[in-house]
Amino acid sequence: MPPTALVLDLTRLASRAGRTRTGVDRVERAWLEACLADPRPIFGLLRTPIGFALLDRSGMARFATASDIDDWGAPGAVAGLFRRLDPPRRAAQGHVRRLALARSSRPGLGRMLRRHLPSGALYLNTGHADLDAAVMQAMRGADARIAVLIHDTIPLDLPWAAGPGTVRRFAERLSVTARHADRVIATARTTAADIEGHLRRLGRVPELVVAPLGVTPAFPDRAALPPDLDLSRPYMLALGTIEPRKNHALLLDVWERLGPNAPQLLICGARGWNNAAVFERLDRGVPRVTELAGLTDGAIATLIKDARALLFPSLAEGYGLPPLEALSLGCPVVCSDLAIARELMGGRAVYCAPTDRYQWEQAVRALALPGAARPPRLSPPGWEAHVARALAGL
Repeated sequence: MPPTALVLDLTRLASRAGRTRTGVDRVERAWLEACLADPRPIFGLLRTPIGFALLDRSGMARFATASDIDDWGAPGAVAGLFRRLDPPRRAAQGHVRRLALARSSRPGLGRMLRRHLPSGALYLNTGHADLDAAVMQAMRGADARIAVLIHDTIPLDLPWAAGPGTVRRFAERLSVTARHADRVIATARTTAADIEGHLRRLGRVPELVVAPLGVTPAFPDRAALPPDLDLSRPYMLALGTIEPRKNHALLLDVWERLGPNAPQLLICGARGWNNAAVFERLDRGVPRVTELAGLTDGAIATLIKDARALLFPSLAEGYGLPPLEALSLGCPVVCSDLAIARELMGGRAVYCAPTDRYQWEQAVRALALPGAARPPRLSPPGWEAHVARALAGL
């Protein structure tokens, strides 16, 4: 029987107040849009510092607006006491409290859910936050089924590149998923194989479906670019958090070898973790390399549209939205030769081994030449198809 209602966990989006959205954030936001378009009753669940909040359709719509413009209003008296949170996240918690259909302590979650959810609802966790045994048990107690989107297993496959505490937290969340989920959603066949292997080692593999993510490039907004950014010379772009897995060190090596005629390299992304050597090189300065953080989606789309290439030298990816967004805007892509990249882009990208500086240097030189060919625009998959596949048969 189809679910009687949808319950989307919005904990991650609230936790990202004041921050530039990552790929996982974009996925949760797309699911919020899909829920708002669904005619069934919908609810949003959020973990707060003192318990849980439940939103109805109206509250979810207002939450979406606040999240999109990152304007949450004043935190209010209670949220103002959450001193462990920075001001934007305190404000988001205050907004959630004002919107809430109901609130509960942590022990009272099950009671709140049983009171407000119709029997036969579907709980959707698409952002890895709130993957907790107590939440799953409370959902079971409210006669809800559980579907979890696992983006990748990179923290377990590449633990040396993970942020502090990430490996332990992810292992716990995957274990909870193995025990409690009715369905696990993967975004690609390559990723699904990795997920299945880890779940099998945990002793239970829930129903596993593959639903490729939608791609929705932002509308270019040249006015959102920094006013002092000089784009008069040809440039290339690297997009993503500056952390070890993204392999920015290779690009810095390549640019140091290219010499004075190299194009500009714009590194767009916030600084992450475990990457002191790269941060030191950026602080010291690499000729023709500019670091940009906190750009809007419209500014990024403008840069992609006019770039000679998007460079994506990742050591591992669960999906990789930036190359697909670049191809949809007609920008050439040079990408690490990963199985997931081949699955999603086929022959549309230039592939280089993620450790071969010479290959990357040659690819950059070729695409920097005047008149270098640009690929035909990719017609990206849409979010409606992703959601339909993810929920098919439930």
